[in-house]
Amino acid sequence: MKLGIVGLPNVGKSTLFNAITKAGAESANYPFCTIEPNVGIVTVPDSRVDKLSTMHETLKTLYATIEFVDIAGLVKGASKGEGLGNKFLSHIREVDAIVHVVRCFEDENIVHVDGTINPISDIETINLELIFADIETIIKRIERVSKQTKSGDKKAVAELNLLQKVKLQLENGIPARSIDLTAEENDILKDSFLLTSKKMLYVANVNEEQLTDLDNDKNVKIVKDLASKEKTVCIPLCAKLEEDLSELDNDDRLLLMNDYGLATSGLDELAKQSYAILNLISYLTAGKQEVRAWTITKGTKAPGAAGKIHTDFERGFIKAEVINYDELMNVGSMNAAKEKGLIRLEGKEYEVKDGDIILFKFNV
Repeated sequence: MKLGIVGLPNVGKSTLFNAITKAGAESANYPFCTIEPNVGIVTVPDSRVDKLSTMHETLKTLYATIEFVDIAGLVKGASKGEGLGNKFLSHIREVDAIVHVVRCFEDENIVHVDGTINPISDIETINLELIFADIETIIKRIERVSKQTKSGDKKAVAELNLLQKVKLQLENGIPARSIDLTAEENDILKDSFLLTSKKMLYVANVNEEQLTDLDNDKNVKIVKDLASKEKTVCIPLCAKLEEDLSELDNDDRLLLMNDYGLATSGLDELAKQSYAILNLISYLTAGKQEVRAWTITKGTKAPGAAGKIHTDFERGFIKAEVINYDELMNVGSMNAAKEKGLIRLEGKEYEVKDGDIILFKFNV
């Protein structure tokens, strides 16, 4: 899973990226500090993996991972090549979902590219530039498909009608992900690789003082309301505090979080919601040699999940021995689970659930 961190210059993208990866990406008080995208692979915190590792006294522990890409700040006119627009758009095409960082804090020492703090305006700038780029893409595709319709190709006619429908919605400021399309129409549109088809979640970046009363913060509320209208999520966090937290050991980290009344870190919530918007879950494998979380799409059947480990597991799939994590924790050990008959045998049609602990049987 690859997520692109986007936003206007100086909204806190690189600071958030630093917190996520502890990579020290350059962060400075001027636009386009990030020119080439910084990329970091990070582990997803998972208490289930930790507990299973303790239970099995495992030699190796592996968590699910997310790849974050810190993409250069965008300005008005990016779709026409302004600023670093062309690079910005090409980098977005390569990610699975977009994390849109919105500046919700005041700080006279950090310049705003438009001079004032205005979350709605900032969001519209990004969204409109992506829409403009998609309109260009759609127009070019309409030109190609129109030629195919002259031969009476029914598929081409259906695609042309769809492209014209999507173009009209884009011109009305509606991103492709918000257009009501059938499953068949979505399949057709995939080949257009539209930027606004990608899932997006918002990060409302605040300062430390705002953390004490997020529910009543006007800027955070603005972003939350807009996210709700788009049927996505807004995660309020303080990127600077998250960066500080990332540099502490666990005990000091918990103490600092407690000082700000935080039950969980903003980064943990970001990882959780990133999984959710991409419809992802984790299943687990556990033993003395290794405990590991594997990322799959919700609805994946057992052979497909087995293929995440190795293609031979999918090709020669026989059955899967399954117990869910919560069931295991209720009885305390794998031996107790076996004695109680809680470990199930599942076949090729079984849809793997989040938190399933699985041992695959295969033969090739």
